[in-house]
Amino acid sequence: MPYDVLQGLSESPDLEFEYADTDKWAAELSELYSYTEGPEFALNRKCFEEEFQTQVSDKKWTELDEAQHRAHTMRLLDGLEVIAREKRLKVARAILYMAQGTFAECSSEAEVQHWMRYNIFLLLDVGTFTALLELLNMEIDNSAACSSAVRKPAISLADSTDLRVLLNIMYLMVETIQQEDPADRPEWKIIRETFRAELGSPLFNNEPISVMLFGMVTKFCSGHAPHFPMKKVLLLLWKSILFTLGGFEQLQSIKVRKREDLGLPPLPEDCIRVIRSMRAASPPASASDLIEQQQKRARREHKVALIKQDNLDAFNEKDPYKADDSREDEDDSDDNDNSIEAESFPLERDEVMPPPIPHPSSERVSFPKGLPWAPKVRYCSVRPDNNAAFVMTFEIALLKILLAAAPTSKAKTDSINILADVLPEEMPTTVLQSMKLGVDVNRHKEIIVKAISAILLLLLKHFKLNHIYQFEYMAQHLVFANCIPLILKFFNQNIMSYITAKNGISVLDFPHCVVHELPELTAESLEAGDNNQFCWRNLFSCINLLRILNKLTKWKHSRTMMLVVFKSAPILKRALKVKQAMMQLYVLKLLKVQTKYLGRQWRKSNMKTMSAIYQKVRHRLNDDWAYGNDLDARPWDFQAEECALRANIERFNSRRYDKSHSNPDFLPVDNCLQSVLGQRVDLPEDFQMNYDLWLEREVFSKPISWEELLQ
Repeated sequence: MPYDVLQGLSESPDLEFEYADTDKWAAELSELYSYTEGPEFALNRKCFEEEFQTQVSDKKWTELDEAQHRAHTMRLLDGLEVIAREKRLKVARAILYMAQGTFAECSSEAEVQHWMRYNIFLLLDVGTFTALLELLNMEIDNSAACSSAVRKPAISLADSTDLRVLLNIMYLMVETIQQEDPADRPEWKIIRETFRAELGSPLFNNEPISVMLFGMVTKFCSGHAPHFPMKKVLLLLWKSILFTLGGFEQLQSIKVRKREDLGLPPLPEDCIRVIRSMRAASPPASASDLIEQQQKRARREHKVALIKQDNLDAFNEKDPYKADDSREDEDDSDDNDNSIEAESFPLERDEVMPPPIPHPSSERVSFPKGLPWAPKVRYCSVRPDNNAAFVMTFEIALLKILLAAAPTSKAKTDSINILADVLPEEMPTTVLQSMKLGVDVNRHKEIIVKAISAILLLLLKHFKLNHIYQFEYMAQHLVFANCIPLILKFFNQNIMSYITAKNGISVLDFPHCVVHELPELTAESLEAGDNNQFCWRNLFSCINLLRILNKLTKWKHSRTMMLVVFKSAPILKRALKVKQAMMQLYVLKLLKVQTKYLGRQWRKSNMKTMSAIYQKVRHRLNDDWAYGNDLDARPWDFQAEECALRANIERFNSRRYDKSHSNPDFLPVDNCLQSVLGQRVDLPEDFQMNYDLWLEREVFSKPISWEELLQ
């Protein structure tokens, strides 16, 4: 659909998008692989069959019993410990084929997914994941591979083969095991919970797997390991965090439980559920739309004047707003044919014509029954959690990758290369191959943006729930690393085109490509893309980035002024053209916080947006958001606010985590009587010499009320 059509007020369709932690399982599996990796599916199968036929020659994998499956899997696991790299890679590919569902013996995608679950739970049960982590550590520390990659002028898919195979298996295991199925065996549920606990524990090289993956991100961005397949690293990092810490539903449950433990009143609503029930609003009018509306309004005024002069009685008998008046319907079609417009922006009415007479049978104008949110009062107190465990790593590295993957970024000589795991060894020689690679590269970047936005949002939400200063520490690092202008730069594009982009070739997606025969690709089919109304991952990324921006700027006047200084209002207003309720809500929140700084003229010219903010965003009873008379808006307080926050964060970190320079005033007090009496205390020599005198003066000569002491 062309953009000029989508830009119209009434033609823009509602996007049937349901926000969740992840997309459907099949989509999350397919995004692991680039289209350039397609030939490796057959190579994995070949490696498995060569290993399998040497042990079991007369049967297929799907024909064996569970004991035989386990025995062969153990033999493959032993093969991962051989010294020869080529032999080890061959065995790893055979294991990857198992994790891919032994697809050559399956006739449908559902059957592939069934065998994936069975094989992956079997692999985990025999200890495959631990062995893979040891191999991954070896590859991370492989200085020869890093030196070779640094010296190469151009890095391709072949430079990351070993890493990609290992990361593919590990991602498939994490992604599959975290998917709960009612038909799962009881022992599988136990395996899942055990695996969840192990992933979040420092069992692998004395650190959780997420810390090791963050280390890979930092090493890649520093330029010491340009061959790391960063898309796969980020996807595995995202799914590991999601599996160990929990998604949005788990966050809500933890929040409810913590409020109960602290004696706080229950939450008035579940934000995600409220947002899912909201309807999208028609976007604000563009400049061309406003000019056209003014012209139509002038024509209506002229008609009314003529009617009043010629035949006032006839005008009184005929209501120009009635649906059977075809002339007025034609003139008003662009302004009033969308009931959501009337519902969402009641203040944007034609002031020249008299108000319409209500008709019981008419559904032309429908008013909302009430605001979707319960109002709140903001309190400034913080109640710390004394049992929080603090882990903080490398946001700057993530933002560097996000900048390189953003569609608005231009290629620079000093920017990092995020295409190492998508570019083939030999560059395309035909137009069709070039088009296919172009789709693959764009898809690759979109998946990276999706993973990074999800990682940052999950960490911010979990840190905020764990301890407010952990959240503030991460948020301030992001702000100092220019996260706010980076996100605004991301949205300073044709956002509707980004959300409706068709960078995908469905027939090449896994597991479709390994079950069905591939049709012949043509330039026309690549240009046409799929028939989806929007791209799920791109809309998901946009909402995540808007939520991150909201979390960074909420109740922070200095950061709100950054939105104003970087002229975010027109950028955000363009994002309202996407008719999806959740995305519009977070855009309106960002506009609301800066409304008081934009001036009276802006508010007067954007009454439709102001009306949408009033109807869709939660209101604080003590927040004078629509007027510019807030005392907290003084410019000389902005720098002091950030400095004071940073001082509080550093004081918290020093008291909590700096063991070498611990302040004795902040050390925990030992209240155990036996422990205190059992401590050895070195007494000075003069005290030991006069010990008898001390006993007489301090103990024997003083009366002791034993009853009070015992009480």
